[in-house]
Amino acid sequence: MKWMGRYQQYDAAAFRKDLIAGLLVGIIAIPLGMAFAIASGVKPEYGIYTTIIAGILISLLGGSRFQIGGPTGAFIPILFAIVLQYGYENLLIAGFLAGIILVFMGVFKLGALIKFIPRPVTIGFTAGIAVIIFSGQIANFLGLSHIKKHENLVPNMKEILTHLASINIYSVLTAAICLAAVLLSPKFLPKIPGSLVGLVLSSVIATLFFQGHVATIDSSFGAIPSTLPHFHLPEITWDRIKILIQPALIIALLGGIESLLSAVVADGMTGTRHNSNRELIGQGIANIVTPLFGGIPATGAIARTATNIKSGAASPFSGIIHGIVVFLVLILFAPFASKIPLASMAPILMLVAWNMSERKQFAHILKSKTTDSLVLLITFLLTALTNLTTAVEVGLILSVLLFVKRMSELLKVAKVLPDSTDKHEKVKAYMVSEGHDCPQISIFTVEGPLFFGTASIFERSVMHMTDHKPKIILLRMSKVPHIDTTGEAKLARLVKDFQKLGGIVLISGIQLQSMEFLKKTGLYSLIGEDCFIDHTGEAINIALTRLDLNKCMGCKHFAFRECESLSSSSRTLKYELTS
Repeated sequence: MKWMGRYQQYDAAAFRKDLIAGLLVGIIAIPLGMAFAIASGVKPEYGIYTTIIAGILISLLGGSRFQIGGPTGAFIPILFAIVLQYGYENLLIAGFLAGIILVFMGVFKLGALIKFIPRPVTIGFTAGIAVIIFSGQIANFLGLSHIKKHENLVPNMKEILTHLASINIYSVLTAAICLAAVLLSPKFLPKIPGSLVGLVLSSVIATLFFQGHVATIDSSFGAIPSTLPHFHLPEITWDRIKILIQPALIIALLGGIESLLSAVVADGMTGTRHNSNRELIGQGIANIVTPLFGGIPATGAIARTATNIKSGAASPFSGIIHGIVVFLVLILFAPFASKIPLASMAPILMLVAWNMSERKQFAHILKSKTTDSLVLLITFLLTALTNLTTAVEVGLILSVLLFVKRMSELLKVAKVLPDSTDKHEKVKAYMVSEGHDCPQISIFTVEGPLFFGTASIFERSVMHMTDHKPKIILLRMSKVPHIDTTGEAKLARLVKDFQKLGGIVLISGIQLQSMEFLKKTGLYSLIGEDCFIDHTGEAINIALTRLDLNKCMGCKHFAFRECESLSSSSRTLKYELTS
């Protein structure tokens, strides 16, 4: 049976592939969903609810054929901070608002804009999140008791050091068994997810030999209910919206980045192309619906999406099946999941942190010793030491400022004259000297964008090199790719100043986009249509016809090949006038 759209040419063989892929990814998603929920400061079943509801909706409505959605490690620090500061009920509202923001981002086609977030910023906060996740699991790995969790890294590390004496050897053994199983299972059991092997093996051993000595999900959070979550509409008030809009924006931004990065990875692995805006809408709807059933914010999961593809997924059905698998496990095996030790979860999350840390890219950017290295380091440190909101804001602002600085350095304004020794008499900067510079015509080659970051440099350069008040200024602007309102304002001021003195401004080779912009602002009319010339040679010829020949008389600069004849003509004219 052939279906239209993403299900075109879908048949029984494709369904079998989706069934296998969905089953494998669903099994992987169960321990991760619970672990991410616990690390985010909420009950483990909320992670399972998110995996089921958001996982199905993201696959059904998103813009990527192979995307697997659910709770992810990237959200842990910000979700934990919201729970710590505002409580679980407000986390649901923040997630709901983030979903609405994501939908609007997709509707207004902002999917492409997220791709412009600088790589050093994304790697910086991803690495910072990885450090927070890893450090947050040390207490569970060691089985420390009476630990109070804090929002930031430093207080948490102090808390761990303070309670280090309460280390639980049974928890350490349980975590070590899980870690060893996860690391070794790909070699001995390559077809079974390592996290599942580690979780089951360590849980069984802890139940048989360490029962009552290690903290479990049941003893810490209560038993996981083997029922569907109940529909619950959070109490959304204007006061709550004002408080939670900033966290919601960060959730939406982070969710958008993660989901689109995951979709790009999927495209690279399969040769397909995702729809960015549809993906954002799908993510948004999933995050609107999930909180209504107690779920936490979700996004595209890169590792699970990659596993889905490697397992042979053929369509979004694999993601839907993955959600159904998790639902069946919840109904049938919730009592067993309640017995999982927290120490078994710790190494799984630590490995998630290690894998998401982008350590190779981090080291590569640091070694470059550029401004990107500075952005990376500051974003990373602020994420780890303060919070994700501050880190992203500072990282983006710093990136913009450094970008403007770099762009300003690209602008070059050079005074030029024709090289008579050149066959085509091309204009060159080295032809200008104190004894070889036309007093009436100043020619400038402008290269680079003329925008708010370079406009003042442009104005100072031209004014400085025209302090002798020439009659004509010729601006060669064929290499000016962009003009903004600030650049236009400085150019307009230059034109008006010279026109007041009786001078003329000619512009040659201006690009079509810049010319259209000058027409919109009215500067094109102010300069005059006849002052815009296609080629520099033609512009120079026009400039020469507008010279004050009296000033050419006796001139020794001979800046142009016509100067000698102009100088002679001036002397002849004066002789005729005086005789």
